[in-house]
Amino acid sequence: MSRRSGILEFAVLGLLRESPMHGYELRKRLNTSLGVFRAFSYGTLYPCLKTLVANGWLIEETGSTPEEALAAPLAGRRAKIVYRLTAEGKEHFEQLLSQTGPDAYEDETFAARFAFFGQTSRDVRMRVLEGRRSRLEERLEKMSASLARTRERLDDYTLELQRHGMESVEREVRWLNELIESERAGRDLKGPASGEPASRDTTSGASGVLPRPGDDPRPDTPDDTAT
Repeated sequence: MSRRSGILEFAVLGLLRESPMHGYELRKRLNTSLGVFRAFSYGTLYPCLKTLVANGWLIEETGSTPEEALAAPLAGRRAKIVYRLTAEGKEHFEQLLSQTGPDAYEDETFAARFAFFGQTSRDVRMRVLEGRRSRLEERLEKMSASLARTRERLDDYTLELQRHGMESVEREVRWLNELIESERAGRDLKGPASGEPASRDTTSGASGVLPRPGDDPRPDTPDDTAT
């Protein structure tokens, strides 16, 4: 399984831990609440769902209510397929959520992990944040050393591009410093100050994470009957 597929499976399990959903709703939540997944399509999502069902982590249910299940054949269409997390799926997600190794703070995975910090214990959040900060500080050192070696050979535009890259990393390090300071002080971004996961705002995504500026909340064409 590729790392990108693993991130998608992690996000799907996390969203379904919150509540059962049909495929269109799930994709919409991935797109709007977790901006990193905007590029995923139904062609990517449904094979992922099938894999999770085959692993016993999800089950498929026809229709969210008995009335909907009965009404669909009368309307000449198939009933919606709703995906629900199983007990095994919840246990698997919690195992993934507790992992704090290098994969948790790589570029490809950190955003997804951070999106579910509301379901993550404080000690795990701290280890992931500190790991991410350490990784970026190492990157800054390498970028600075490279720039010092090549500065005289670069034209102004290439030099400005490298400076822009360094400034972006520096901004994230400052942001991480603020988050780590809040965690050490016992303050959550949302919810009570305790060692337990913060309460979630179920109206805005997996953990109260709102779409970022520039995210595209364009509606998709629903296809709730795909399996």
